[in-house]
Amino acid sequence: MSLHFNPRDITWLAFNERVLQEAMDEKVPLHLRIRFLGIFSNNLDEFFRVRVAGLKRAMDFKEKIIAESFYQPPSKILQRINDIVIKQQQNFDKTWKKIQAEMADHKVFIKNSKNLTPKQKDFVRNYFDEVVESNVIPILLHDNTPMPYLRDKSLYLGVAMRKKDWQYQSNYAIIEIPSRFVGRFVLLPTEDPEEKNVMLLEDVITFNLPHIFSYFGYDEFSANAFKVTKDAELDLDNDIRTNFAEKIEKGLKNRRKGKPTRFVFDKDMDKALLEMLIRKLNLTKKDSIIPGGKIHNFKHFMDFPDVFEAYERPVERTSFTHPAFEHGERVTDVILKNDVLLTFPYHKYNPVIDLLREAAMDPDVKSIQITAYRLASSSKIINALIYAARNGKEVTVMLELQARFDEESNLEWKDMLEPEGITVLVGIPNKKVHAKLCVIKKRAHNKTIQYGFVSTGNFNEKTARIYGDHLLMTADRGIMADINKVFNVLKKPKEDILPVLKTCKSLLVCPQFMREKIIHHIDKEIEEAKAGRKAEMIIKANSLSDRTLIIKLYDAAKAGVVIRMIVRGIYCAVNQKDFKEKIKGISIVDEYLEHARVMYFYNKGAEDIYISSADWMTRNLDYRIEAAAKITNKELKKELKDILDIQLRDNVKARILDKKLSNEYVRNDKKECRSQIETYKYLKAKTNTK
Repeated sequence: MSLHFNPRDITWLAFNERVLQEAMDEKVPLHLRIRFLGIFSNNLDEFFRVRVAGLKRAMDFKEKIIAESFYQPPSKILQRINDIVIKQQQNFDKTWKKIQAEMADHKVFIKNSKNLTPKQKDFVRNYFDEVVESNVIPILLHDNTPMPYLRDKSLYLGVAMRKKDWQYQSNYAIIEIPSRFVGRFVLLPTEDPEEKNVMLLEDVITFNLPHIFSYFGYDEFSANAFKVTKDAELDLDNDIRTNFAEKIEKGLKNRRKGKPTRFVFDKDMDKALLEMLIRKLNLTKKDSIIPGGKIHNFKHFMDFPDVFEAYERPVERTSFTHPAFEHGERVTDVILKNDVLLTFPYHKYNPVIDLLREAAMDPDVKSIQITAYRLASSSKIINALIYAARNGKEVTVMLELQARFDEESNLEWKDMLEPEGITVLVGIPNKKVHAKLCVIKKRAHNKTIQYGFVSTGNFNEKTARIYGDHLLMTADRGIMADINKVFNVLKKPKEDILPVLKTCKSLLVCPQFMREKIIHHIDKEIEEAKAGRKAEMIIKANSLSDRTLIIKLYDAAKAGVVIRMIVRGIYCAVNQKDFKEKIKGISIVDEYLEHARVMYFYNKGAEDIYISSADWMTRNLDYRIEAAAKITNKELKKELKDILDIQLRDNVKARILDKKLSNEYVRNDKKECRSQIETYKYLKAKTNTK
């Protein structure tokens, strides 16, 4: 029979719909519902910048490549995307309208240029004069002039202007909304101290249009928001005279020239102005031209002002110290005795920072090697590493310059680290370094001691407050030896990396070898199932799209292996008629972003369990440096398995992953289980038993 797969991009849109469901859920606190609308909008922007742009480029590919990569012709997928996005946009607009009505119940109102009190009008004029005007540069549009450069992430006002005695003729302009410099939200004065009025920056500018264009004597204005999303592919040239960092810098400049992939506009925009913009942007009916409401660039609403009554965070949404570090011992001393598994954001991130700070001060520590992908804006990790270098330690940082949308930040980190004497590695050609690894080496009593950590998520103390991840702190010799091998490979990017990575015994590494080991584990479960014995797998990941591994899962399901999947986002597998055991897949979308990757194989009762940086995607397994660590400590294995079991019991925030991508909630008559809350309770209970 023919095998079936859901197209990757369609399943991603189904994930973003789950985010929108959180905004629609009236049980979710109001400020979080607004935040989920912002997340939905930001996700969609990145989807168009990356995936839709890729699909448009793929329309020129040969059929074989298309079949392997997309499961369906790109033109067909693009049409489905357009249909889905328009429908989701309608649901978004309805949700936002409903949320605004609820905001009014809390005496929170969003004001526009037409419903201000006299006092507020004076405030808005003064605010514009003092704060905004110097950042506003109107650009007049004419039929015979080219379209000015439009920034990808910016929001614009399209302005139509006319004089009353000009019956038909209008003039047009565009204004970039300077939210990067001024901020998107303005709090207005109110007569009622309990009432909160918020005005968007574009409405402040709209109110002041007569002042901005006073030179021309116009007396009628209409202004409507629009934005353009561009192809974010980073094209790197092959000039051998430039180093990798210089190529990244050049690629970032070229990204400015990316082709538009989506044009979103206020549906009430002046028709002639709309036609002019579409014509000047060289858009056609094949492009995503999406009419929307008055507000765009909704991603800023992730940081909507704190204007609601004091929200008391439930204790289950707070972080606590891992019991291993409650007694004041040095983090180093603790992990030299026992492995420690931190689970964020339930556990505090402090021990990771403290371990690096201790290493920076320890006279016996000789070197620190660490990977960095996405760092916090004021990174405490980086501060600790600089401190270590100043204390004479040999510090090596693998800084991935190709981390999408973080390229510029990582170039800045490079410029900061190198003058401190830190060795900055910038990766391997055609391979991103996505592994989350650290090894610290010290020399004491004529012995070399190594310790460090392996993680499923970035070394970023800010995102660790909202991303669900696991981090293993360990002095395991095998793991440390393998981390050293990975760094040896990173230091010699021009050499063949596979022979070195092949010798890793404690870590599963990509490219190639993690895939081989996963297939080996699945084959063993298939053998057990065929022999009539217990065979079981639990896979937790952000995405499942790799065709080879999906087919292997199909083989296992046909043989009778019990397969349970917890996949937050992309999920391309589809249950087939000839499966002896149906693959059960769920997605959990809740206040924290489920980001951990965990693999569990029953293995005749030995229960092999790994934490990993890699998703089950071809790009991760074949084109990145990734690492998975096997958990050998019995207590930690049980802890991970228990957390997986809690998530599999979720019947509050779990959605069923099925062929129809219907996003139906898991509902049953079992005891209510909201896994993020139950995970907190489970881990918190352990603090009382240590």
